[in-house]
Amino acid sequence: MDGSVNFYRGWDQYKKGFGSPAGEHWLGLDNIHHLTKGRKVELLVQMEDFEGKTAFARYTSFSVGGECDGYLLKVSGFINGGAGNSLKIHNGQKFSTFDKDQDSSGGSNCARKYLGAFWYRRCHHTNPNGVYRWGADKTLLGLGVEWQQWKGVNYSLKSISMKIRPVK
Repeated sequence: MDGSVNFYRGWDQYKKGFGSPAGEHWLGLDNIHHLTKGRKVELLVQMEDFEGKTAFARYTSFSVGGECDGYLLKVSGFINGGAGNSLKIHNGQKFSTFDKDQDSSGGSNCARKYLGAFWYRRCHHTNPNGVYRWGADKTLLGLGVEWQQWKGVNYSLKSISMKIRPVK
């Protein structure tokens, strides 16, 4: 949202959550798991670039498994709001941080390589917990707050939010 919170954090902080709900915030993997466990929940990912353009991606089914399953991501039912489906390849992945590598990249730690934390698969098509970098920048590939299907891997978004709600 504004770069005021560092999202390059370890497993324990992603597990419990950090930041302020009034600003930059990570709800916590335990909380997300409990909110999605045994319920039908949808996900809305809203984003804005530095030119004021907005887009979204909606998923009619979203859940996060428990810690014993590596906080496994399950997401499906994509509805395009102009952003494209950058979350698709992350489906079925465990959550990874720099100090707990659970990605399927085959050797490299994607969280460490791209200075973030997420459900990485052979690293990413989206990196919402990456470094806040103020727009287009080709000097450091893939490190920003990115949604590849919308702006590519050399554009760090102004804001991105992931919101969930029960399906009615």
